[in-house]
Amino acid sequence: MPRCLVTGSTGYIGGRLVPNLLAAGHSVRCLVRDPSKLRDVPWAGEVEIVRGDVLDADSLHAATEGIDVLYYLVHSLSRKGFAGIDRRAALLTAEAARDNGVGRIVYLGGLKPEGEELSDHLASRAEVGEIFLRSGVPTAVLQAAIILGSGSASFEMLRYLTERLPVMVVPKWAHHRVQPIAVRDVLRYLTGCADLPAGVNRAFDIGGPDVLTYQEMMRRYAQVSGLIRRVMVPAPVLTPRLSSHWVNLVTPVPQAIARPLIDSLVHEMVCREHDIERYLPTPADGLVSYERAVELALARIRDADVPTRWAGASVPDAPAEPLPSDPDWSGGSVYTDHRRSPCAAPPEALWRVIEGVGGSHGWYSFPLAWAVRGWLDRLVGGVGLRRGRRDQQRLHLGEALDWWRVEAIERGELLRLRAEMKVPGQAWLELAVESAESGSVYRQRAVFVPKGLAGHLYWWAVAPFHGLVFGGMVRNIVRTAEKPEPPKE
Repeated sequence: MPRCLVTGSTGYIGGRLVPNLLAAGHSVRCLVRDPSKLRDVPWAGEVEIVRGDVLDADSLHAATEGIDVLYYLVHSLSRKGFAGIDRRAALLTAEAARDNGVGRIVYLGGLKPEGEELSDHLASRAEVGEIFLRSGVPTAVLQAAIILGSGSASFEMLRYLTERLPVMVVPKWAHHRVQPIAVRDVLRYLTGCADLPAGVNRAFDIGGPDVLTYQEMMRRYAQVSGLIRRVMVPAPVLTPRLSSHWVNLVTPVPQAIARPLIDSLVHEMVCREHDIERYLPTPADGLVSYERAVELALARIRDADVPTRWAGASVPDAPAEPLPSDPDWSGGSVYTDHRRSPCAAPPEALWRVIEGVGGSHGWYSFPLAWAVRGWLDRLVGGVGLRRGRRDQQRLHLGEALDWWRVEAIERGELLRLRAEMKVPGQAWLELAVESAESGSVYRQRAVFVPKGLAGHLYWWAVAPFHGLVFGGMVRNIVRTAEKPEPPKE
């Protein structure tokens, strides 16, 4: 069976593709910048995990040794200068694959409308595909429009727009035709590409059985989810840029991600061919219909069984450095807010409260202040509080939690969160448990590394509220942990 290398295994598609490849009997190697991000995935013990980066030629050459099929599922999306970054990464990856005799590259890109000027995002995806097709390594480029699945950015945008707006302003792009595809069909195609004949070197359009406008997609979503009929008001002056601001405010998808998604919808996104059928025949029960894809996604959300989410990948331009343990780190100021409190509850009870923070449980202090701060972050294009959490009881390393990212977790002892909201600096929040003779001790530490004068001004502007916000958080977390558990039925 083919030996597969998966790049982007911490992302939405990559995190679902790996178990599919394993189920098909393939051996899998994952290339990740931080191997600890795969520590908690259920399949971590079944794969080889190597540290590296698609922008690092040496690590790419080491990772591609002995590989038959390379899955390239990486793109910068909205990082500054993303086209240049993606171009260089693709060239380095193609070179490493060619030098090490990799038998096939599989790349997931976007549908290309014919005869139209492409958005920067689509143009970059098309360029990456062309680099691989010209690399000398047989390549399959799968080109998809909207991918429908629980946790995908496209589905979350569709879901929240429809659910939150019974009357909505519909821009011109919402009348363009699009051919969505269910994530399970995408994964089936990707997995099947490992066994394509060696001579196949081309792009394939992939899509589901339905061709709809975005407006029709919203109406059908409302029907499937049992909502009242949505009223659509045409608004031809609502540009993609303005639309991305609107999506940023109404949905959990931040502007940085919403903009390239909407830019893709400016064009007609319909498959021009279905040649993939020659090599990977459609299952007997057919491709997943639009309505069925929505039903499956909603069922996973309802059952809290969403294996990957768009928010699982780091936000572009988010700080990547670990928490500074020394005040002299970076040669500048490090502001901290330390608090501790004894707790009558045992350590395991206190830990359950800590690991359950955020999402629907909230932050145990001054909800209005947290909500306002989240809205302000959304207004400037940040992630705000709407990303929530994937599981209401358990956290995993590297996953998103409202506007935080889980940077470290030591079960029963420590939770460290790194802020991904837009602030003039870098921020962390640590929640920790210590054992004590009469219960436990709760420790809390907020750390802020300012960037420039604006960073210092920001810290001192919010410092007067720390007693209310951070102090209240300490009191309420301890109080919640000390509450007796309700009797089991």
